Amino acid sequence: MKIDGRPYRTIFPEADGQAVTVIDQTRLPFAFELKRLANLDDAAVAIRTMVVRGAPLIGVTAAYGLALAMREDAREAGIERASAALAATRPTAINLRWALDRMAAMLRRAPESERAAIAFAEAARIADEDVASCRAIGEHGARILSGIAAKKGGPVNVLTHCNAGWLATVDWGTALAPIYVAHDAGVPVHVFVDETRPRNQGAALTAFELNAHGVPHTVIADNAGGHLMQHGQVDVCIVGSDRTTASGDVCNKIGTYLKALAASDNRIPFYAALPFSTIDWTLSDGVRDIPIEERDAREVTHLTGRTDDGAFATVAVVSPGSPVANPAFDVTPARLVTGLITERGVCPATEEGLAGLYPERRKAA
Repeated sequence: MKIDGRPYRTIFPEADGQAVTVIDQTRLPFAFELKRLANLDDAAVAIRTMVVRGAPLIGVTAAYGLALAMREDAREAGIERASAALAATRPTAINLRWALDRMAAMLRRAPESERAAIAFAEAARIADEDVASCRAIGEHGARILSGIAAKKGGPVNVLTHCNAGWLATVDWGTALAPIYVAHDAGVPVHVFVDETRPRNQGAALTAFELNAHGVPHTVIADNAGGHLMQHGQVDVCIVGSDRTTASGDVCNKIGTYLKALAASDNRIPFYAALPFSTIDWTLSDGVRDIPIEERDAREVTHLTGRTDDGAFATVAVVSPGSPVANPAFDVTPARLVTGLITERGVCPATEEGLAGLYPERRKAA
């Protein structure tokens, strides 16, 4: 996607191959800055502190992090140490573990002297696959939006939660990819952007993306979504996913479950968009089995923004001394999900639906 007319991926290797560069998402939307990751620790810190975030991008960053680690220690012990350090950064997004397992399996088969070069090549393949998958998600999801537009005879109002755009992937995004493809094809689309407390990824990141691409949108408080649905102002909900079970349960940013409940009550289609790397084929009960990351209370107690005079400031917004809980994700049961938009097509949020798109997984089981 483009910033000021220049195309960017969210992560890319430097020309000399000595490091990788990422967009520092903690500085958006008020400052567009790039950050250099030169070693394993840089990659782990970038993931942990949400310089990079979004399940697919976390996975790709971990792959490059393992490649950077091979420059320092390409022994079997080095693979294990680096994989463990990266896996510990974020527990919920399954793409992280998927990418590390894929990288480690290839590296163990390679001669030690060739592991660094092989790791960088494999990380680049994972990045390219993510771009292709997200573009395909966009094509499949855009057909849904085109169908709604044709039936409605006017702009399609899409509600989304958190940021599942190109900033959450290498390019295109998951939940926003159908919006970009539809918009570029001339389908009239308008997006209601949840602010997404506590980190405000919707107001800061999704709105930034849509602004840059020229997509009509409106930022709303998280609790406004149900009201808009009741009054017929939302045609469809599309969200991303950090982990989706084999049975179709969808784990996404905290607050997604509440939007799914409101959509169900108002008979509004609710879709989750995700690539194959987000599916956890080992789990069937997302509410019980998906580990939910508990993040720093300061994300709830404080807000950072830009003041009217252009300065950046962090302010407290919670009564001092009050206890705070900060679960980062929740799980939407499959019964509330109209369908899953993947790179292979759209399917019901069921075991049978996913097996229909990924028959090789049924055979493997």
